[in-house]
Amino acid sequence: MRLIFCRFWLLTIISLLLSLSIGIINPQNSSALSWMDLLFRGVQVIQLSTISPQQEVAIGRQINQGLLESGKVKLSKDARINQYVQEIGQQLAATSDRPDIPYTFQVVRDNSINAFATMGGFVYLHTGLIKTTDNEAELASVIAHEIGHIVGRHSITQLRNTALAQGLLSAAGLETKNWVQLAVNLAYSLPNSRKDELEADRLGLTNLARAGYEPTAMISFMQKLTQQGGSTPTILSTHPATNDRILALQKQLNSVNN
Repeated sequence: MRLIFCRFWLLTIISLLLSLSIGIINPQNSSALSWMDLLFRGVQVIQLSTISPQQEVAIGRQINQGLLESGKVKLSKDARINQYVQEIGQQLAATSDRPDIPYTFQVVRDNSINAFATMGGFVYLHTGLIKTTDNEAELASVIAHEIGHIVGRHSITQLRNTALAQGLLSAAGLETKNWVQLAVNLAYSLPNSRKDELEADRLGLTNLARAGYEPTAMISFMQKLTQQGGSTPTILSTHPATNDRILALQKQLNSVNN
């Protein structure tokens, strides 16, 4: 009992210090809050950093609904291509490092070459990207990469960091619907970090081989996109440091083959 009590107060003190430090850096114009409000809001931020898989899936469903309602995502009604993508995606999900959550793979009616993922197992593939792939392995490589983001819980980290950057009090006080709206906006507007991209590539390449696909397809598809004429494909502009990613993948392949 004494240990639990000490841990509670340690968490409380840490939360208070975090609240005060960010409050000094980002002074709020709103009315002053009580010490108890500051304490509990600080604790809430720490709890939000450890979202359970069940909570992640639930929020992911709401984000998906928000994307559909906002008009940012218009799903394809082609049953054949939807089934094809679902089959590839579920095969890769089963061999991923997070096979215990439900995955949803959706085809977006958009001619831009792009794909992205949100928390809770939701993956989106633009028709423009699907048309650009020459074979199933190339398409699977993109899906495997996006699953890598879900395995790494990158959208959760991105969402939390963005909310905290706006100020601890506003981030801690956000209700689920506000988190969802923020996540909907982030899905299209904020690229993943270089670190997250490299990790998603690494996880994706391993998973691609594990599922029985030729892992070199991930590298060849990236190279093909960089060599395309005209404007830069959306997937490269929202997934930065392409040359670094290709080099890292080649090193990973060499270490596996040697």
